[in-house]
Amino acid sequence: MTKRIVLIGHPVAHSLSGAMQQAAFDKLGIDARYELWDRAPIALAETITELRADEFLGANVTIPHKERVVPLVDRLTEEAHVTGAVNTITREGKKLVGHNTDVPGFKVALDRLVGRQKMPRHAVVLGAGGGARAVVYGLIREGFQRIIVFNRHLHRAESLVKHFGRSAAHMELRAMPWHESIIEAELAKTKVLINATSIGLTADETPLPAAILPPELLVLDLIYDRTRLLRDAEAAGCTVADGEQMLLHQGAASFTLWTGQPAPLELMGEALADARARGVRSAEGEPADPVGGAAAGSAPESAAS
Repeated sequence: MTKRIVLIGHPVAHSLSGAMQQAAFDKLGIDARYELWDRAPIALAETITELRADEFLGANVTIPHKERVVPLVDRLTEEAHVTGAVNTITREGKKLVGHNTDVPGFKVALDRLVGRQKMPRHAVVLGAGGGARAVVYGLIREGFQRIIVFNRHLHRAESLVKHFGRSAAHMELRAMPWHESIIEAELAKTKVLINATSIGLTADETPLPAAILPPELLVLDLIYDRTRLLRDAEAAGCTVADGEQMLLHQGAASFTLWTGQPAPLELMGEALADARARGVRSAEGEPADPVGGAAAGSAPESAAS
């Protein structure tokens, strides 16, 4: 029987996961099919129940469900529990286990961005969704001492900070209002800027004006594309990276969880590149405000999308 793995999100048409996962299954001769399931939040509980059937190996979860799915599974791994977000589901019999492979995926992306430099200790994070939670937890684990979170809706950033209260007891983790002057002041004091919003995913928009980007920042945009933010940052003299490594390595970790086999990383990377050449893009934050538009929205999901 062909096994099924599904990506659950709303929307999912932008997904890159299908291309790399199906290529990996086919390469290793695994009889499995990766499907995209567009499910609105109201249908999430019923959707998760479907995964308990024997035909399913598991699932990926993307916007806007990474936090909503937490109470719907039977057990959480440490990364999923600490972040309060799930991007991968596996089955143990009829029971469902929630994982967060965005965390190890982000670590690879951060290490590649920093390179041979000493790991910085201060960071600014844009966004407060499931992707931002993996980012903040990853920064805490890397020993960062000051993390400032900005989100268009301040209460979302405050909720994220409160969630990590115990994990971040040894350092400064703060939510601040999304005001250009405040962000500019914080960027002047930091070394790392991470965009965990979807601003720039579907249009040539940026969460920050180019004029407030200081040179020598390390800038990571979780969108898997050369966004306007990255172009502006590079022009300002910053070191930049997109979400390719996080997307690839979180996907590889998911593949191994489902199959018990090492993921064919090179092949999956080639499949991602092919999908990218066809114009598919992906991001890891939370959706932009549908009323105000991306530039006015809540600071916006990719790693598993």
